[in-house]
Amino acid sequence: MAKAGETANFTAEEREAMKAAASEKRTARSRAKKDPETVRREGEAELLGKLAELSGDDREIGEALHKLVTENAPHLIPRTYYGMPAWGKDGKVLCFFQPASKFKVRYATFGFETISNLNDGNVWPTSFAVTKLGEKDLAFLAELVRRAAS
Repeated sequence: MAKAGETANFTAEEREAMKAAASEKRTARSRAKKDPETVRREGEAELLGKLAELSGDDREIGEALHKLVTENAPHLIPRTYYGMPAWGKDGKVLCFFQPASKFKVRYATFGFETISNLNDGNVWPTSFAVTKLGEKDLAFLAELVRRAAS
């Protein structure tokens, strides 16, 4: 039986994410006709808006990741992905930040999509649990972002 705020198949948070994705697809179609700088500026405004909605560790981690991606892969375009901060190229998401509060879980996630260049043998990680970001963590993720975006 579904709990309050859920259907038999999706939680309220999942339905919200699907609505955000549908809206993002409509926005992407309209942006296809715009110049790259306008696309970047509008995408960054959306991403920063999502970060501003966060609080506590989620906001701190999200802002640190935005700075990290911007510094290490400046050619990636800020955007949103299922209502979450993300960065992409060629109209596709390369990496994203899923705040812990998004789905009411115990840790945030920084993940990479299939266009990323992270292949290393037969098995490689594509997402990472994040509770805090120290200097070693930032250096590790910066290297992954550079490699993924190459």
